[in-house]
Amino acid sequence: MKLRIGDVTLENNLILAPMAGVTDLPFRLLCRELGCGMAVTEMVSAKAILYKNKNTNVLMEVGEGEGPVSIQLFGSDPSIMADMAAQIESGPFAFIDINMGCPMPKIVNNGEGSALMKDIKLAERILSSMVKAVKKPVTVKFRKGFAEDDSNAVEFAKMAESSGVAAVAVHGRTREQYYSGIADWDIIRKVKEAVSIPVIGNGDVFKPEDAKALLNETGCDGIMIARGAKGNPWIFSRTHHYLETGNLLPEPDAGEISKLILRHGNMHMELKGEMVAMREMRKHMAWYTAGLPHSARLRNDINQIETIDEFRRFVEERIEVL
Repeated sequence: MKLRIGDVTLENNLILAPMAGVTDLPFRLLCRELGCGMAVTEMVSAKAILYKNKNTNVLMEVGEGEGPVSIQLFGSDPSIMADMAAQIESGPFAFIDINMGCPMPKIVNNGEGSALMKDIKLAERILSSMVKAVKKPVTVKFRKGFAEDDSNAVEFAKMAESSGVAAVAVHGRTREQYYSGIADWDIIRKVKEAVSIPVIGNGDVFKPEDAKALLNETGCDGIMIARGAKGNPWIFSRTHHYLETGNLLPEPDAGEISKLILRHGNMHMELKGEMVAMREMRKHMAWYTAGLPHSARLRNDINQIETIDEFRRFVEERIEVL
């Protein structure tokens, strides 16, 4: 199923959620190859762009042929958010997304991320000023609410729509829940019933059947997959096939997994150099190998890998043969 946001039509309605330390360029490219309709960058601080923080450039890199990709900004100052959106608008991004859902203390304590759900007037000023500042579609991601007794996602979505936002993504958990408990899909359904712009549902999609259930239960227009994609970019091709045909493709075997790990590691090394790439690939390899035989021992040994040669040898000798 295709998804239209503003003046852009995606190949399908499956979206890779923004995840700090995960959705960098190599991982996004792999997910796109495996059937993801759109990917979102890691969170980028509007202030970091303003102050020309050099680490931010890596977060904003988009690959050849990767598009459409959405860049996610966070911040709490309406004028800085609008100015930085205008400054990066000419970049290779189809959408500018705003994070109003991050639960991490250092973000929330700064009045950013999900803290903005407690100050709907400020959130409205941010969204309105950004929509006015750019021609590209502006989207926003938020949660069910900050706390259970203040689940204001419906009110928040209506405010976003009236501010000119082109689509909303709703995570069915409160900030207080972080990523624990069960996502409340009912709030996503209520948001969908309350607004006419596309609604993207997020929370607890770990397999193709979950995506189908989310669509059926909420009527949402798009599905955003976060933790379900860690170590499992195949979730996009398998989910797309399942939604189109009703048939489940088999899960990847050890041979397919090892091939993708090698590609992922090589892409990382080209982008970030051997030392950083090998350090960052440890967590990805732990996710890729979860559920494989002897995965606890594998995870322990993965943490000793420091060079690309050790990495390749480990994959060939320890994972490919499983």
